[in-house]
Amino acid sequence: MSEEDFEILVVASKIKTYIKKKGLSTSASVMKKLTEIIREACDGAVEKAEKAKRKTVMDRDFEE
Repeated sequence: MSEEDFEILVVASKIKTYIKKKGLSTSASVMKKLTEIIREACDGAVEKAEKAKRKTVMDRDFEE
């Protein structure tokens, strides 16, 4: 996936507010890294659902 096709999947303002409430600030690279983590988790969940011959990804598909 090219850099320009990389769509951020998190709501930056919500993440920044959450971290700010913890007393810290957020670097610009956090949203990209969180998006990478979410994409990997979603890809794994999709694989599990497909192996189970389901067309619906369920919460249990995100468990290890």
